[in-house]
Amino acid sequence: MKQSILGIFLTLSLANVGHSYDAARMDQVVQYYVTTNKFMGSVLVAKGDEILLNKGYGAANLEWNVPNDPSTKFRIASLTKQFTAAAILLLEEEGKLKVGDPVSTYMTDSPPAWKKVTIFNLLTHTSGIPNFSDFTDSEQMDPLITTPQKLVDRFRDKPLDFEPGAKWEYSNSNYVLLGYLIQRLSGETYPDYLNDKIFKPLGMADSGYDSSADLLTHRAAGYQPTWKGLKNAKWIEMSNRHSAGALYSTTGDLWKWQKGLFGRKVLAEASLKQMTTPFLNDYAFGLFIKTVEGRKLYSHSGGISGFNSYLGFYPDTQVTVVVLGNLNGASPDTIGGFLGTLACGGTVQLPSERTEVAVPSDVLQRYVGKYRLSDGWGFTVTRDGDQLFLQGAGQQRGPIYPESESKFFRKGADVEFEFIVDAQTVKGVILHQDGDFSGVRE
Repeated sequence: MKQSILGIFLTLSLANVGHSYDAARMDQVVQYYVTTNKFMGSVLVAKGDEILLNKGYGAANLEWNVPNDPSTKFRIASLTKQFTAAAILLLEEEGKLKVGDPVSTYMTDSPPAWKKVTIFNLLTHTSGIPNFSDFTDSEQMDPLITTPQKLVDRFRDKPLDFEPGAKWEYSNSNYVLLGYLIQRLSGETYPDYLNDKIFKPLGMADSGYDSSADLLTHRAAGYQPTWKGLKNAKWIEMSNRHSAGALYSTTGDLWKWQKGLFGRKVLAEASLKQMTTPFLNDYAFGLFIKTVEGRKLYSHSGGISGFNSYLGFYPDTQVTVVVLGNLNGASPDTIGGFLGTLACGGTVQLPSERTEVAVPSDVLQRYVGKYRLSDGWGFTVTRDGDQLFLQGAGQQRGPIYPESESKFFRKGADVEFEFIVDAQTVKGVILHQDGDFSGVRE
């Protein structure tokens, strides 16, 4: 969250003003990010068995002028992790492992440092195993074909970053190791196991393990924004992400996955409960479990060179939101949050729809000071005449504008700061960004 706030303010503000739910409004929200050159891809929104929006935007291939549509296949990056988590739970149901057991129970050649690392730790990103994607050689290795064994060898002898279970730290190494165990214990390759146990039973014919060598109909090309315009994204051989991020899919297939998973067609009730019970940092097994605007939300995002993805499910309203993009940036998360709010009956406000109001200087002055959010990110608010400015550590300061006496926004961005005032005293702040994040005044 921190990086997206500090520099660019390109995230989500779920302000409850604006328009009531309808499909035209949903399309209008997506079109805003298309016309501002922040999104290309495909979107699906459904409530129960009813599709509310199912549409492609922009180009699947700019060089051939091929449009995106609901049949376009995208790399889904870390959405892969929930499939890996489900496969582990299926193996537990088959009696081939126990989630609470140490990895060494099933991998007798594991290093001594992993003695206390359990499968549960891998599933919840609490193992302490360092993220191989952050290694200095990662950029050199990414274009090269590799194997699960070679991937594990890249991090198996590294010291742990922390004691297993002591903290949460996202690491692709955890889910690569889970895929490695799936192959060892199932006797099948990771792609074959998913195909046999999940894709075929759910009718997900447009999903699979991506490979640059395979011919894949309706495959989207990935793009990256630059100050000179869009460019072809750097190529990553997907065997370098394996069970942490190597799958491709379509919006329709991911809807089938959501209906199958939460409709108890994949896992037993006890297994699904395990998968959706958060441990640390709101993370369960391949899913974040949060409450957004009073609604429970199971979600995850994915990002890899040329592609960003978002998949969310609201269990209380049976709303599914799928946003698959082939232009790097934060927009799929932003769009996904907006569409989820609309589909659940809420209202949203686009950056272009905000209106600045006049606020007296003495009211502005009371917000001047230093603030710190619960995740540790701090920022300073200063005043110059009738204008407030916000600056994070090491960042340039930028103006924020009042839409009421206590709520401020950044023009052209999707972030809102709401100051908490009690008897004319500013007690803290709430950042509205894909949820509500509280902070205190220092």
